[in-house]
Amino acid sequence: MVFNHKLWFYLVLTFSISFPFLFGQSGYFLSLFILICILSIASMSLNLLVGFGGQVSVGNAGFLMIGSYTVAILSNTFQLPFWLLLPLAGVITGIIGLAIGIPAVRLSGHFLAVATLGFGISIPQIALNWDSVTNGYAGLSVSRPAILSSDLSLFYFIVFMTIAIFWFIKNIVYSPFGRAFIAIRDSEVAAQTIGINISFYKAMMFAISAFFTGISGGLYAYWYGFVSPNDFSIMTSLLLLAGIIVGGLASIPGAIIGAVFLTLIPHFTAAYNGMTNIVIGSLVILIIMFKPDGIVHFFDFLKKPVENKAKEQIVFTAMEGGTENAKL
Repeated sequence: MVFNHKLWFYLVLTFSISFPFLFGQSGYFLSLFILICILSIASMSLNLLVGFGGQVSVGNAGFLMIGSYTVAILSNTFQLPFWLLLPLAGVITGIIGLAIGIPAVRLSGHFLAVATLGFGISIPQIALNWDSVTNGYAGLSVSRPAILSSDLSLFYFIVFMTIAIFWFIKNIVYSPFGRAFIAIRDSEVAAQTIGINISFYKAMMFAISAFFTGISGGLYAYWYGFVSPNDFSIMTSLLLLAGIIVGGLASIPGAIIGAVFLTLIPHFTAAYNGMTNIVIGSLVILIIMFKPDGIVHFFDFLKKPVENKAKEQIVFTAMEGGTENAKL
Protein backbone atom coordinates (compact mmCIF):
# COMPACT_ATOMS: atom_id res chain seq x y z
CA MET A 1 0.00 0.00 0.00
CA VAL A 2 1.40 3.41 -1.01
CA PHE A 3 0.73 6.66 0.88
CA ASN A 4 -0.89 8.93 -1.71
CA HIS A 5 -0.68 12.62 -0.82
CA LYS A 6 -3.03 13.68 -3.62
CA LEU A 7 -5.64 11.16 -2.52
CA TRP A 8 -5.52 12.47 1.04
CA PHE A 9 -5.74 16.05 -0.20
CA TYR A 10 -8.90 15.32 -2.19
CA LEU A 11 -10.41 13.38 0.71
CA VAL A 12 -9.81 16.30 3.09
CA LEU A 13 -11.14 18.75 0.50
CA THR A 14 -14.31 16.69 0.00
CA PHE A 15 -14.82 16.41 3.76
CA SER A 16 -14.35 20.18 4.17
CA ILE A 17 -16.89 21.01 1.48
CA SER A 18 -19.47 18.57 2.84
CA PHE A 19 -18.85 19.39 6.53
CA PRO A 20 -21.72 21.91 6.95
CA PHE A 21 -24.18 19.41 5.49
CA LEU A 22 -22.94 16.63 7.78
CA PHE A 23 -22.73 18.57 11.05
CA GLY A 24 -24.96 21.60 10.53
CA GLN A 25 -24.61 24.93 8.78
CA SER A 26 -24.09 26.86 12.01
CA GLY A 27 -23.25 26.22 15.63
CA TYR A 28 -20.49 24.72 17.71
CA PHE A 29 -19.08 22.12 15.33
CA LEU A 30 -18.85 24.61 12.47
CA SER A 31 -16.90 26.98 14.74
CA LEU A 32 -14.68 24.08 15.78
CA PHE A 33 -13.83 23.33 12.17
CA ILE A 34 -13.17 27.00 11.42
CA LEU A 35 -10.82 27.20 14.41
CA ILE A 36 -8.92 24.25 12.93
CA CYS A 37 -8.60 26.16 9.65
CA ILE A 38 -7.41 29.37 11.34
CA LEU A 39 -4.92 27.53 13.54
CA SER A 40 -3.76 25.54 10.49
CA ILE A 41 -2.78 28.77 8.75
CA ALA A 42 -1.01 30.04 11.88
CA SER A 43 0.73 26.67 12.35
CA MET A 44 1.86 26.40 8.72
CA SER A 45 3.25 29.93 8.99
CA LEU A 46 5.11 29.10 12.20
CA ASN A 47 6.42 25.84 10.74
CA LEU A 48 7.85 27.77 7.80
CA LEU A 49 9.89 29.79 10.30
CA VAL A 50 10.73 27.11 12.88
CA GLY A 51 10.60 23.80 11.00
CA PHE A 52 11.95 24.80 7.60
CA GLY A 53 13.98 27.84 8.68
CA GLY A 54 15.30 26.61 12.01
CA GLN A 55 14.49 29.91 13.76
CA VAL A 56 12.97 29.47 17.23
CA SER A 57 9.92 31.69 17.76
CA VAL A 58 7.85 31.79 20.93
CA GLY A 59 5.87 34.91 20.10
CA ASN A 60 3.76 34.21 17.02
CA ALA A 61 0.54 34.91 18.92
CA GLY A 62 1.71 38.53 18.76
CA PHE A 63 1.52 38.39 14.95
CA LEU A 64 -1.89 36.72 15.19
CA MET A 65 -3.07 39.55 17.43
CA ILE A 66 -1.71 42.28 15.13
CA GLY A 67 -3.62 40.79 12.19
CA SER A 68 -6.84 40.60 14.21
CA TYR A 69 -6.57 44.14 15.54
CA THR A 70 -5.65 45.51 12.11
CA VAL A 71 -8.96 44.22 10.76
CA ALA A 72 -10.90 45.36 13.83
CA ILE A 73 -9.46 48.88 14.01
CA LEU A 74 -9.50 49.66 10.29
CA SER A 75 -12.98 48.23 9.74
CA ASN A 76 -14.41 50.23 12.64
CA THR A 77 -12.54 53.45 11.85
CA PHE A 78 -12.49 53.57 8.06
CA GLN A 79 -15.11 50.95 7.07
CA LEU A 80 -12.70 49.44 4.56
CA PRO A 81 -13.91 46.42 2.53
CA PHE A 82 -12.78 42.97 3.63
CA TRP A 83 -10.97 42.25 0.33
CA LEU A 84 -8.67 45.15 1.19
CA LEU A 85 -8.52 44.60 4.95
CA LEU A 86 -7.28 41.00 4.84
CA PRO A 87 -4.25 41.77 2.62
CA LEU A 88 -3.59 44.86 4.76
CA ALA A 89 -3.63 42.69 7.88
CA GLY A 90 -1.02 40.47 6.26
CA VAL A 91 1.13 43.33 4.96
CA ILE A 92 1.14 45.31 8.22
CA THR A 93 1.91 42.18 10.22
CA GLY A 94 4.58 41.21 7.69
CA ILE A 95 6.27 44.62 8.01
CA ILE A 96 6.32 44.25 11.79
CA GLY A 97 7.67 40.72 11.36
CA LEU A 98 10.43 42.14 9.16
CA ALA A 99 11.19 44.76 11.82
CA ILE A 100 11.50 41.94 14.36
CA GLY A 101 13.51 39.76 11.98
CA ILE A 102 16.20 42.32 11.11
CA PRO A 103 17.68 42.57 14.63
CA ALA A 104 16.90 38.90 15.25
CA VAL A 105 19.30 37.77 12.51
CA ARG A 106 22.15 38.17 15.00
CA LEU A 107 20.46 35.87 17.48
CA SER A 108 19.99 32.11 17.55
CA GLY A 109 18.91 29.32 19.87
CA HIS A 110 17.68 30.30 23.31
CA PHE A 111 18.65 33.97 22.77
CA LEU A 112 16.25 34.16 19.82
CA ALA A 113 13.60 32.29 21.81
CA VAL A 114 13.83 34.83 24.65
CA ALA A 115 13.67 37.76 22.20
CA THR A 116 10.54 36.44 20.49
CA LEU A 117 9.06 35.59 23.88
CA GLY A 118 9.47 39.23 24.86
CA PHE A 119 7.68 40.28 21.67
CA GLY A 120 4.82 37.86 22.34
CA ILE A 121 4.39 39.16 25.88
CA SER A 122 4.63 42.86 24.98
CA ILE A 123 2.01 43.00 22.19
CA PRO A 124 -1.02 42.18 24.42
CA GLN A 125 0.29 44.66 27.00
CA ILE A 126 0.51 47.39 24.37
CA ALA A 127 -3.08 46.67 23.36
CA LEU A 128 -4.24 46.76 26.97
CA ASN A 129 -2.62 50.14 27.64
CA TRP A 130 -3.36 51.79 24.28
CA ASP A 131 -7.06 51.82 25.07
CA SER A 132 -7.81 54.95 23.00
CA VAL A 133 -7.24 52.80 19.90
CA THR A 134 -7.73 49.21 21.05
CA ASN A 135 -10.42 49.77 23.70
CA GLY A 136 -8.21 48.03 26.25
CA TYR A 137 -9.65 45.11 28.20
CA ALA A 138 -13.08 45.61 26.60
CA GLY A 139 -11.77 44.66 23.16
CA LEU A 140 -13.27 45.53 19.79
CA SER A 141 -16.22 44.16 17.86
CA VAL A 142 -15.87 43.32 14.17
CA SER A 143 -18.71 43.33 11.66
CA ARG A 144 -18.76 40.72 8.93
CA PRO A 145 -18.79 41.93 5.32
CA ALA A 146 -22.25 41.84 3.75
CA ILE A 147 -21.25 39.25 1.17
CA LEU A 148 -20.04 36.92 3.95
CA SER A 149 -22.72 37.68 6.51
CA SER A 150 -23.93 34.09 6.89
CA ASP A 151 -21.97 31.39 8.71
CA LEU A 152 -22.03 29.18 5.62
CA SER A 153 -20.61 31.77 3.22
CA LEU A 154 -17.85 32.79 5.66
CA PHE A 155 -17.11 29.11 6.34
CA TYR A 156 -16.40 28.40 2.68
CA PHE A 157 -14.36 31.58 2.34
CA ILE A 158 -12.12 30.59 5.27
CA VAL A 159 -11.77 27.04 3.90
CA PHE A 160 -10.79 28.54 0.54
CA MET A 161 -8.22 30.82 2.21
CA THR A 162 -6.77 27.87 4.14
CA ILE A 163 -6.32 25.86 0.93
CA ALA A 164 -4.86 28.87 -0.91
CA ILE A 165 -2.33 29.58 1.85
CA PHE A 166 -1.46 25.86 2.01
CA TRP A 167 -0.67 26.07 -1.72
CA PHE A 168 1.36 29.28 -1.33
CA ILE A 169 3.44 27.95 1.57
CA LYS A 170 4.03 24.64 -0.20
CA ASN A 171 5.33 26.52 -3.25
CA ILE A 172 7.52 28.74 -1.07
CA VAL A 173 9.10 25.62 0.43
CA TYR A 174 9.89 24.29 -3.06
CA SER A 175 11.10 27.69 -4.31
CA PRO A 176 14.66 29.08 -4.11
CA PHE A 177 13.51 30.90 -0.96
CA GLY A 178 12.47 27.65 0.68
CA ARG A 179 15.67 25.89 -0.34
CA ALA A 180 17.66 28.76 1.15
CA PHE A 181 15.65 28.54 4.38
CA ILE A 182 16.40 24.83 4.69
CA ALA A 183 20.09 25.33 3.87
CA ILE A 184 20.36 27.94 6.64
CA ARG A 185 18.59 25.60 9.05
CA ASP A 186 20.93 22.72 8.27
CA SER A 187 24.19 24.70 8.33
CA GLU A 188 24.65 28.47 8.21
CA VAL A 189 28.34 28.03 7.37
CA ALA A 190 27.58 25.76 4.41
CA ALA A 191 24.77 28.06 3.25
CA GLN A 192 27.08 31.07 3.33
CA THR A 193 29.72 29.10 1.44
CA ILE A 194 27.36 28.58 -1.52
CA GLY A 195 26.47 32.27 -1.60
CA ILE A 196 23.26 32.48 0.44
CA ASN A 197 22.74 35.84 2.16
CA ILE A 198 22.02 34.65 5.71
CA SER A 199 20.79 37.98 7.10
CA PHE A 200 18.43 38.62 4.18
CA TYR A 201 16.80 35.20 4.24
CA LYS A 202 16.44 35.13 8.02
CA ALA A 203 14.65 38.48 7.94
CA MET A 204 12.44 37.24 5.09
CA MET A 205 11.52 34.14 7.11
CA PHE A 206 10.06 36.35 9.82
CA ALA A 207 8.31 38.62 7.31
CA ILE A 208 6.67 35.80 5.33
CA SER A 209 5.65 33.88 8.45
CA ALA A 210 4.19 37.05 9.98
CA PHE A 211 2.33 37.91 6.75
CA PHE A 212 0.37 34.65 6.67
CA THR A 213 -0.14 34.68 10.45
CA GLY A 214 -1.61 38.18 10.13
CA ILE A 215 -4.12 36.93 7.57
CA SER A 216 -5.15 34.10 9.90
CA GLY A 217 -5.64 36.72 12.62
CA GLY A 218 -7.88 38.72 10.30
CA LEU A 219 -9.98 35.62 9.57
CA TYR A 220 -10.23 35.01 13.32
CA ALA A 221 -11.60 38.53 13.82
CA TYR A 222 -14.21 38.13 11.08
CA TRP A 223 -15.43 34.73 12.26
CA TYR A 224 -15.72 35.46 15.98
CA GLY A 225 -16.75 39.11 15.53
CA PHE A 226 -14.71 40.23 18.53
CA VAL A 227 -11.05 40.58 19.49
CA SER A 228 -9.52 41.04 22.92
CA PRO A 229 -5.93 40.96 24.27
CA ASN A 230 -6.91 37.97 26.40
CA ASP A 231 -7.33 35.89 23.22
CA PHE A 232 -3.63 36.16 22.34
CA SER A 233 -1.66 35.41 25.50
CA ILE A 234 1.80 33.87 25.52
CA MET A 235 0.07 30.54 26.12
CA THR A 236 -1.33 30.80 22.58
CA SER A 237 2.23 31.08 21.23
CA LEU A 238 3.35 28.08 23.26
CA LEU A 239 0.39 26.02 22.07
CA LEU A 240 1.15 26.86 18.43
CA LEU A 241 4.74 25.75 18.97
CA ALA A 242 3.55 22.58 20.70
CA GLY A 243 1.21 21.91 17.79
CA ILE A 244 3.90 21.89 15.13
CA ILE A 245 6.14 19.73 17.32
CA VAL A 246 3.33 17.21 17.78
CA GLY A 247 2.24 17.31 14.14
CA GLY A 248 5.72 17.35 12.65
CA LEU A 249 8.39 19.99 12.19
CA ALA A 250 9.31 20.85 8.59
CA SER A 251 6.06 19.29 7.37
CA ILE A 252 3.11 21.27 6.03
CA PRO A 253 0.60 18.43 6.62
CA GLY A 254 2.20 18.04 10.05
CA ALA A 255 1.31 21.63 10.90
CA ILE A 256 -2.32 20.94 9.99
CA ILE A 257 -2.35 17.76 12.08
CA GLY A 258 -0.97 19.79 14.98
CA ALA A 259 -3.77 22.34 14.56
CA VAL A 260 -6.35 19.55 14.66
CA PHE A 261 -4.90 18.28 17.94
CA LEU A 262 -4.74 21.79 19.41
CA THR A 263 -8.43 22.25 18.63
CA LEU A 264 -9.80 18.84 19.59
CA ILE A 265 -7.88 18.27 22.83
CA PRO A 266 -9.53 21.26 24.59
CA HIS A 267 -12.87 20.07 23.19
CA PHE A 268 -12.54 16.71 24.96
CA THR A 269 -10.84 17.94 28.14
CA ALA A 270 -12.71 21.20 28.82
CA ALA A 271 -14.82 19.56 31.53
CA TYR A 272 -11.72 18.82 33.60
CA ASN A 273 -9.97 21.85 35.07
CA GLY A 274 -6.33 22.11 33.97
CA MET A 275 -6.47 18.86 32.02
CA THR A 276 -5.96 20.50 28.59
CA ASN A 277 -2.45 21.74 29.36
CA ILE A 278 -1.55 18.44 31.05
CA VAL A 279 -2.61 16.42 28.00
CA ILE A 280 -0.87 18.72 25.50
CA GLY A 281 2.30 18.87 27.60
CA SER A 282 2.38 15.10 28.02
CA LEU A 283 1.82 14.61 24.30
CA VAL A 284 4.72 16.93 23.45
CA ILE A 285 7.03 15.00 25.82
CA LEU A 286 5.98 11.64 24.36
CA ILE A 287 6.46 12.88 20.79
CA ILE A 288 9.92 14.27 21.54
CA MET A 289 10.93 11.02 23.26
CA PHE A 290 9.50 8.44 20.87
CA LYS A 291 8.64 10.17 17.57
CA PRO A 292 10.60 13.45 17.31
CA ASP A 293 9.67 13.90 13.66
CA GLY A 294 5.98 14.17 14.60
CA ILE A 295 2.68 12.36 14.20
CA VAL A 296 2.70 12.93 10.44
CA HIS A 297 5.52 10.39 10.14
CA PHE A 298 3.47 7.66 11.76
CA PHE A 299 2.31 7.06 8.18
CA ASP A 300 5.82 6.49 6.82
CA PHE A 301 5.27 2.75 6.74
CA LEU A 302 2.72 3.32 3.97
CA LYS A 303 5.35 4.78 1.66
CA LYS A 304 7.43 2.90 -0.85
CA PRO A 305 10.70 1.59 0.62
CA VAL A 306 12.73 3.99 -1.52
CA GLU A 307 10.64 6.98 -0.44
CA ASN A 308 10.84 5.90 3.18
CA LYS A 309 14.62 6.33 3.17
CA ALA A 310 14.31 10.05 2.43
CA LYS A 311 13.84 12.32 5.44
CA GLU A 312 11.85 14.96 3.58
CA GLN A 313 14.68 17.44 3.31
CA ILE A 314 16.43 19.29 0.52
CA VAL A 315 20.18 18.80 0.26
CA PHE A 316 22.31 21.50 -1.33
CA THR A 317 25.57 20.86 -3.10
CA ALA A 318 27.99 23.60 -4.03
CA MET A 319 28.82 21.83 -7.29
CA GLU A 320 25.18 21.93 -8.41
CA GLY A 321 24.69 25.48 -7.21
CA GLY A 322 22.08 24.65 -4.63
CA THR A 323 20.07 22.29 -6.80
CA GLU A 324 17.43 20.22 -5.05
CA ASN A 325 18.63 16.62 -5.04
CA ALA A 326 16.30 15.04 -2.55
CA LYS A 327 12.54 14.86 -2.67
CA LEU A 328 10.60 16.98 -0.20
